[in-house]
Order: sequence, then C-alpha cells, then structure tokens
Amino acid sequence: MRYMATYDLMETMRNTNQWLGATARTMASYPAWSMIPNPAFQWMAAWGEVTERTFKRMVVKPDWGIRTFTCEDGKDHLVDIQTVVEKPFGDLIHFNVSGREEQPRKILLVAPMSGHYATLLRSTVKSLLVNCEVYVTDWHNARDIPVSAGKFDIEDYTLYLMDFMRHLGPDTNVVAVCQPAPLTLAATAYLAELDPDAQPRTLTLIGGPIDPDATPTDVTDFGRRVTMGQLEETMIQRVGFKYPGVGRMVYPGMLQLASFVSMNAERHSKAFNDQIVSVSRGEASDHDAHNRFYDEYLAVMDMPAEFYLSTVDRIFKRREIAKNEFVVAGHKVDMGKITRVAVKSVEGADDDISAPGQCVAALGLCTGLPDEMKASHVEPGAGHYGIFAGKSWRNNIRPLVLDFIDANAPGPKPAAAKPKPANTNAA
Repeated sequence: MRYMATYDLMETMRNTNQWLGATARTMASYPAWSMIPNPAFQWMAAWGEVTERTFKRMVVKPDWGIRTFTCEDGKDHLVDIQTVVEKPFGDLIHFNVSGREEQPRKILLVAPMSGHYATLLRSTVKSLLVNCEVYVTDWHNARDIPVSAGKFDIEDYTLYLMDFMRHLGPDTNVVAVCQPAPLTLAATAYLAELDPDAQPRTLTLIGGPIDPDATPTDVTDFGRRVTMGQLEETMIQRVGFKYPGVGRMVYPGMLQLASFVSMNAERHSKAFNDQIVSVSRGEASDHDAHNRFYDEYLAVMDMPAEFYLSTVDRIFKRREIAKNEFVVAGHKVDMGKITRVAVKSVEGADDDISAPGQCVAALGLCTGLPDEMKASHVEPGAGHYGIFAGKSWRNNIRPLVLDFIDANAPGPKPAAAKPKPANTNAA
C-alpha cells in the first residue's frame, strides 16, 4: 500500500506544480498590473506559463501530428492512422496515405518501450512515409492497463513482435530502434525456427544493446552496479487510484524522467531559464523549438515492472541475448536459425547510450546467415538520437537502410528518385 501512496504522492506533486504555474500565470496577467511598470509581473507570468506547460505534458500522450502528405501528384493526401492489430499492452498501427498506391516497401518500425511513447519516432515515420508503407508498434502506458490484463515481460514483448510480423507477412522489412533490438532479433530467430514462412525479409537494428558488455557505457555500468533487489525497492511502485491500472506494479514515468533530466541537469535548467526569458519578452511561440522538443521529451509513460526488471536482469546482467541463451515460453531461441533474413546493424560513433560494438554483435550471433546477407554501418559524429531521427538519419542513414532493403527485395528494384532539374532562371 505504501507504494501506491508514493505513486499518488508523485502525482499530487506534479498536479500541484501545474496548478502553481497556472495560478502564477493567471494572477500576473491581470490587466490591472499593467498600470505598474514592474517587469517582475511579466517574469512571473512567463514562469507560470512555462511551469504549467512543463508539468501538464508529463501525463499527456503526444499526438502523431501527421495529418496530410503531399504525394508525387502534387496533391495533399490525408494520412489515416489505422489500428491493424489490437492488444492489451500495445497495438500495431498503419499510417495509410489515402488515395496513394500501395508502396513496394513495407516497413515495420519497432518503437522502444523505454519511458517515451512511440511518437518519439515521429520524424522517423515522416521520413519513411515518403515512399514506404509504414507500420509502428504503439505501446500503451502501463498505468492505463487493468491488472486483469496480466503481466508483460520481455518474453511477452517478443511474442507480441512475432504476432505483428506474422500479421504483416514475409515481405516485411523490420527496423528496430534502440531498446527493442535484442528482442526483435530474438523474435525473428524464433519465427525462423517455428514459422519460417512468416519471418521478415530484412532486419535493421539501430543502436540497440545486443551485447551491452561489448562497449560499456554509463547505462550498462548502472545495470552492473545495482542489484535486482535495489531496483525493485527503489524504482517499482503501484499505480495509484487515479488511473485504470490501479494496483499494477510499474516503473513510473516520472521516476524515469527524473533520471533522464539528471543526466544533463545543467543543460535542461539553462533551456528552461532561457525559455522563461523568451516568453517574458514575447519572443516565444506555441510551437517554437523549445516547446516542440520538450512537449515530446517530458511526455513519459509507466513501464510494467516485470518488463523493466526482466530487461535489466536478462539483457544487461545475464546477457542472455549476447550469449545466445534467451528462452521464450520455455523454448530456447537460437539466433543461428536465421538463414534467409538479411540483417544490418546501424550505430552512432558518438552514441553514449548504446555505444558502437553493442549492436553489431548481432551479426556474430547469426551464424547461419551468409556473409553477403550481413551489413553494418557506423555513422561518424552521430549520437543516440541522431541515428534514427536527426540529421544523420535524414542525410545518410535512411538512404543506406532503404538501399539495404531494396538490395534484398525480389524482382525489379524500386527506381531511384530523379534529381530535380537545375533552376536556369536563378540569378
């Protein structure tokens, strides 16, 4: 019960700070105060506006914000987000561009379940939507899932991925980003053994901890330092009375957010101070760079406790994937069973979360796969976020991934985009 009380206490503190921000903004914005030439009122209103928005975003699931797409015909086509497989802990969704012919590349984008919503991959989806049929794993917030839905650990996660792959069929190209890379590799190997006709065509693993010990980072060192008992005692709580998942054991999103912020506390503090100054001067806007980033960054979701604990224990501590000893539903998964799924690893040279060497370890596990069906890439100067959503992804990694997909596609290859003619009328 004390864990439930602690969860409700965190929500009370968040709610109180949101209320304080709203109160300060409202009080300092009274027209009567404009007769007093004191900049303190402007600063107070700005502080209130930034504070209210900050704490409000922590419990709001961001919108995908992908409503239309301009196709080659020059027309804007509506984008309809359809749920094609619905499950208690996560759905498989499809970004259907209305009125557009079905694209030859079918991509399953496996989003991480690591504190943020799948919308963290918004820019990745938009970049792939240009000439691909895009499907995404949309994981649910554990606080909204009733206890009656049961548990959800890394074995359940793997089985979910297998069901999604089966539904999409063998012409699917799977792209796993960060945390799900090891489990996506395991799901592919499990399908290769039990249901070969359902395994995907290609598998691209981006910045994932296949072998966390290959190149240790602060994240992997933390997993080594703490005991499972310490994690369970300090990180796990019961969902409070406010949400449908009341009583479910979770790793709360706000605890995760506190960890995220503490890693770069000085940078985040400066960003918020600068934003308060910008708002007080009337230089900020609803969708400026600060709000676009933090509206997504601050929106966190609770993780099922059993998923978090089994990830730390089995992926990081015992390294079951790295040792090819992973067991799902009592069955030992052998990565060597992958014999006809082309596999590519992508890493960022400056990735401080999943450092170079951790993800490429997947290729060594695929002992049954010919060398010509393996590929790897290390992006110079790219950090963790940049390899799937930043400039490095847009300018270099995305084209390489699509080339890899096309190179392993049967029949005629998709035509490369024609360069635009030079503007001869330019001055």
